[in-house]
Amino acid sequence: MRIHNLYTDENGESHFRDIEIEWEEERNFSKYSKRMPANGIIFRETSGDYDLDWHPAPRRQYIVNLDAGAKLTASDGETRVIGAGEIILVEDIDGKGHLSQSVDGKLRHSLFIPIE
Repeated sequence: MRIHNLYTDENGESHFRDIEIEWEEERNFSKYSKRMPANGIIFRETSGDYDLDWHPAPRRQYIVNLDAGAKLTASDGETRVIGAGEIILVEDIDGKGHLSQSVDGKLRHSLFIPIE
């Protein structure tokens, strides 16, 4: 399983990379990762016309898009569309941050899972 990761380097520039989830256990037709730290869950509904200027993430958190995507641009210029069903770990809590836009004007429901 691959998840997106948005992080900040030592110069305050944000970048994307991919993280592969490692499987620790397999049973009953399923694979499981190790237990990851989390601190609650936040449900979010975002309008289909949002277009946020440069901003850092408010905290380290996983974001799970449930029914629509989001277009994110790192400060190094790379843009990714994080689609419905995809996961991103945002860790760019300092520096310039990122841009965030709706995709195709769709209302988006997502889960924020803080890890600090």
